[in-house]
Amino acid sequence: MVLQLPPPIVTVRHLDKVRIHTFISAYTEDNIANATHIIESEKELVLIDGQFLVPYAEQFRAYANGLKKPINRLYLSHRHPDHWFGLYAAFANVPVYALQETIDFLKTDGQTSLQDHWKMGNLAPNDVLIPQHAVEAGTTEVIDGVTYVFDKIVDTEIDYLLTIRLPDQRVFIAQDLIYSGTHLYLTKYMNHWIDILGRMLASEDELFLPGHGLPADKDEVARNIQYLTIAMEAVERGLTNDAFQRFMMESFPERKCAGIFKIYMPRLFDNASEF
Repeated sequence: MVLQLPPPIVTVRHLDKVRIHTFISAYTEDNIANATHIIESEKELVLIDGQFLVPYAEQFRAYANGLKKPINRLYLSHRHPDHWFGLYAAFANVPVYALQETIDFLKTDGQTSLQDHWKMGNLAPNDVLIPQHAVEAGTTEVIDGVTYVFDKIVDTEIDYLLTIRLPDQRVFIAQDLIYSGTHLYLTKYMNHWIDILGRMLASEDELFLPGHGLPADKDEVARNIQYLTIAMEAVERGLTNDAFQRFMMESFPERKCAGIFKIYMPRLFDNASEF
């Protein structure tokens, strides 16, 4: 029997020189609303991340193809599999760019990560796609008339994260620095993560593209800071595992995708003494 997945959500935002398409897999408890994006300029497309489940990755590629413009490249933001699993399934013929640290991880540990998800069956890809091009932090590139500014953020939701700014459009492609309307994947770096989000609040950027959920504004950045602050206080009070999950769900009943707790809590509370 073929698993029937809920349809994706697609939004389109028109800005100066670009249209920004956001493709979101369904909001369910177990499917954590992966958000991938397309920057559509006059003649070309630039894609951000590749989705997690193969059917969504294939639908994302079909949506991009439907725009009838060539895909210049795809940027992979970080090494979590919900962002790169779909690359092999749907973007094997597209140039893929990533931080060198992400490329190195996929070379050494990508196959192990893929094997760890064997229970997913045909929802997982058959192989790992290694990005062919390294992105250097602090560089700027103009692609089809649009300026892209690249940076590397360390020790937040992930150890190394590629962020991309479109300064002319005041767009910040944050991916997993922001969880928009969903529960966050928490790590031991919450305090540093809050500092980074504070800088985003003080920036001139107005639109923030998340790795999970709908495109966000600064109000959602502030809500992420609140979430992290309350989570840190809960850990400091000694809440762990089921008690911690209940507390966070009661504190933020509006946030979706509670299945993320079971993904990160074993890692988080193995290292609770590091807070």
